[in-house]
Amino acid sequence: MESKISVIIPAKNEAPALTDLLPKLTELYPDFEIIVVDDGSTDNTVEVCRKNNVKVCSHALNMGNGAAIKTGARIASGEILVFMDADGQHDPESIPKLLAKFDDNFEMVVGARRSDSQATVFRSFANRFYNRLASIMTGFRIEDLTSGFRAARARHFRKFLYLLPNGFSYPTTITMAFFRAGFPVAYVPIKAKSRVGKSHIRLFRDGFRFLIIIMKIGALFSPMRLFLPVSLAMFSLGLSYYTYTFINDHRFTNMSAILFISSILTFLIGILSEQVSALHYKGVEEDQRRIKRT
Repeated sequence: MESKISVIIPAKNEAPALTDLLPKLTELYPDFEIIVVDDGSTDNTVEVCRKNNVKVCSHALNMGNGAAIKTGARIASGEILVFMDADGQHDPESIPKLLAKFDDNFEMVVGARRSDSQATVFRSFANRFYNRLASIMTGFRIEDLTSGFRAARARHFRKFLYLLPNGFSYPTTITMAFFRAGFPVAYVPIKAKSRVGKSHIRLFRDGFRFLIIIMKIGALFSPMRLFLPVSLAMFSLGLSYYTYTFINDHRFTNMSAILFISSILTFLIGILSEQVSALHYKGVEEDQRRIKRT
């Protein structure tokens, strides 16, 4: 790759892991811009970064993993942004595998964790469930929805910064946004290591948040994939209930009327949401036409 590369690492109290990670990165990739976004750490994260001569940007308060990602993307000067966790799970030697895919005209490349890389069986099952649900929402196969090890073209990634949440679910949002915008996304299998220290993610709390975010993002990026099945389900239920009451009581009930009306309203909301969703990509399409002209 001849493009300038920026490596962005969000970190909160990850000094022990950064002590091992940063020397490896600077040794392997001396020409890369390496940025650590200190998200309100209370340990010596900043000192470790300065000792290894990497750029560090500190948040005065803990804003969240997604907020750190957005800060790093804003200040990075590279044409391609590489994102990796600061906890030691991601191997710096895997970065060339991600970058190689850009030669095949992909716009984002995700390091997809193998099944044996999951911390627990339950977490592995949860991730497969999220991947499947997101695949249905986008219409594309998503192999790892929540992986924080990925690379993306900076000009495309920055277009969706305003959509990214400040919490841990930024990979979910940016993946679905790229698919909806028509940017090809590739997956490269990786082996994730055990993290250094204690995870900041809580499985049940953040797992429920991921589920809600997938539904919200689906409603934003692919509304009819969400609203149409719900509309059809309501219509089918109303028709079934009407058939039952007509055969037994020879009448059309209020419940059937409510279900039919709800079905129609849900369908119309889906159509309206599709129009609103298209507005998010007006700038993307204009930029693509501008790039083609140049």
